[in-house]
Amino acid sequence: MRGTRAPTPDRSAVGAVYALLAYGWWGLTPIYWKALQAVPPLEILAHRVVWALALAALILTFVAGWREVRLVFSDRRRLGTLAVTSALIATNWLIFIWAVNTGQVLAASLGYYLNPLVNVAFGALILGERLRIGQWIAVAIAAAGVGYLALEVGSLPWISLTLAVTFGLYGLIRKTAPVSSLGGLSVETLILSPLAVGLIVYAELAGRGAVSNLDALGVRVGLLLVGAGVVTALPLIWFTSAARRLQLSTVGLFQYIAPSLNFALAVALYGEVFTRTHAVTFSCIWIALAIYAYSAGRE
Repeated sequence: MRGTRAPTPDRSAVGAVYALLAYGWWGLTPIYWKALQAVPPLEILAHRVVWALALAALILTFVAGWREVRLVFSDRRRLGTLAVTSALIATNWLIFIWAVNTGQVLAASLGYYLNPLVNVAFGALILGERLRIGQWIAVAIAAAGVGYLALEVGSLPWISLTLAVTFGLYGLIRKTAPVSSLGGLSVETLILSPLAVGLIVYAELAGRGAVSNLDALGVRVGLLLVGAGVVTALPLIWFTSAARRLQLSTVGLFQYIAPSLNFALAVALYGEVFTRTHAVTFSCIWIALAIYAYSAGRE
């Protein structure tokens, strides 16, 4: 396949800012989901979808952006594409929330260390993106670090693999889908909303829902569930904005910010053990990033 058009310097700079915002935000989200640990992960996911849709609808109304959403729903091809991305991102969200709230932040972060490598593979093999030799060296060093970690652990857990592949595919498909960041998020949450609303209603009717149990859970939990819309929508809009301005391989290497923050949170806040294996992996990844940045700066 033909490669994508090379981004201009100004376009790349804006894309880099969006990528930093998105991945920095995602790196700190375990703090948020841990605060909702009393709520089942599937119910948290349902609230994420509903409140993200509410926020997106508010923004669309303010900027007169509903026309794009209507056009997507009148185009079977685009609607089908976003139905696939909806399933991918919902799976990714659910697995991440479950991992965080079952004390497996390190496993989740490993998945996001693998994700840039998946992005590079997709970018080179599917989109025809080309990397300079320094960039390939950077990718190889990062791969060695992640591979070393995987070997020391003994196996790649399904959490890591699922997170890496679902988000890699999501980034690839959303990069090629002709729809804006906000429009895409709105359509995706609209597609997911019937299931999300159904899950919430079922939980409430069964007496297990968060709303029915706010007296026990506390008002703070209710506010955090509503705030999940902002926590969900903003970084996803930033991510898709970055993906449309940068090469997929470049977006992939920004991804290391989020799992690095996840690692730091896992060790500093949640008491997960940081071993010599983790130290070696961190060293490889940050060396790789330095080489990649140097190589990209010489273009």
